[in-house]
Amino acid sequence: MTGKVIVVGAGIVGAVTALNLANAGWNVELCDGYPPGSEAGASYGNGGWISPASIVPMSMPGLWRRIPGFLLDRNGPLTIDWMSLPRLAPWLVRFLWAGASKARVRRTAKRLNWLLHDGPERHLKLAQQTGQEHLILQKGLLYAYPDRAAFEAEALSWELRRENGVAYVEWDEAALRQSLPALGPGYRFAVHVVEGAHCRDTGRYVAGIVEAARLKGVRFRQSAATAILDAVAPRVVLGDGETLSAEHIVVAAGIHSGRLLQRLGVRIPMESERGYHVTVTSGETPFEIPVMPSTGRMANTPTDMGLRLSGQVELATVEKPPNWERAEVLQRHALASYPYLSADKAPDLRLWMGHRPSTPDGLPVIGPLSRYPRLIAAFGHGHIGIAAAPKTADLVLDALENRICDDARPFLPNRFGQ
Repeated sequence: MTGKVIVVGAGIVGAVTALNLANAGWNVELCDGYPPGSEAGASYGNGGWISPASIVPMSMPGLWRRIPGFLLDRNGPLTIDWMSLPRLAPWLVRFLWAGASKARVRRTAKRLNWLLHDGPERHLKLAQQTGQEHLILQKGLLYAYPDRAAFEAEALSWELRRENGVAYVEWDEAALRQSLPALGPGYRFAVHVVEGAHCRDTGRYVAGIVEAARLKGVRFRQSAATAILDAVAPRVVLGDGETLSAEHIVVAAGIHSGRLLQRLGVRIPMESERGYHVTVTSGETPFEIPVMPSTGRMANTPTDMGLRLSGQVELATVEKPPNWERAEVLQRHALASYPYLSADKAPDLRLWMGHRPSTPDGLPVIGPLSRYPRLIAAFGHGHIGIAAAPKTADLVLDALENRICDDARPFLPNRFGQ
């Protein structure tokens, strides 16, 4: 064995990291307060997209001008909880600044492309390794628009993708009708990201990865971490009062990572972009390619549970209870996008809300903390957690073995002084 390492957090990033480290010969202990793949984790509820096209930053030039319109539109993709605004303000300022120019977003897109470009290939291999080939499908991903003009209105986004080698094919109305007749007549143009993939059950996928890690010797402890310390040795304090120690600790606890590091004086600017999903569990989903209709900005993914409609960005504190009106927005967009859904007057629906852990510069935090090099960060993935998980796990292993390449340096915690 190379040494003992504790991975805190059994979401997609923590699960893949634990398996990767075990494969490399590390003695691994994985802890989380919930069973792997449970509904409590952000990994459970995301849209399941594994997209090399997800390199476009959330913060883009001119976004600040559009925010008032978003906030006034009750069906819009963005909302802010005004009671949370004083706490969110510093993060928001840095977020808007990160996308203030084309040069800034080009730099961010290039870095995200390095992290995501081979995500589908990595997940296909991971699914095979863990006996879950049926959960990862590579049928591409579809971005649907009312017309070509709506597509061209997002010229900068697609320019960033072309510059970074994202392969896509344009579909005219005839091709769209032939390949996806379930999509309503309001969409007459689409872009098919050819190499994109998706997961049909993200919760089961995470649980399966942890089970594969167990077979490799990883010990899973279902107990929540309450603090992380680093004095004589790195330690994790658990909710039951027990303390675990190891040579290294990987912090992969998503939105809770910042809170766990507070006792060390570590301050990473990270807030929750709260996301919602609605899964239509009744009836069949008459298409196999995941779709993102541009009017709703939501990922519509065929899953083993039904059609999952995921999206929305709600900026609010973690403690705030869910605002289920945001889920109703997803339902309204779905009814407008897919006429077949209107035939079911009383569909069976499952609602969910979770926390995307998002940094203001749009990049995850991966690598050793400057003041505590035995602590390795692996959090802050925002909208790209599932797509970036395998590459993140490789970067964590590199950090533990003192290998940090130049391309990985933009993700290090030291960019925030930590």
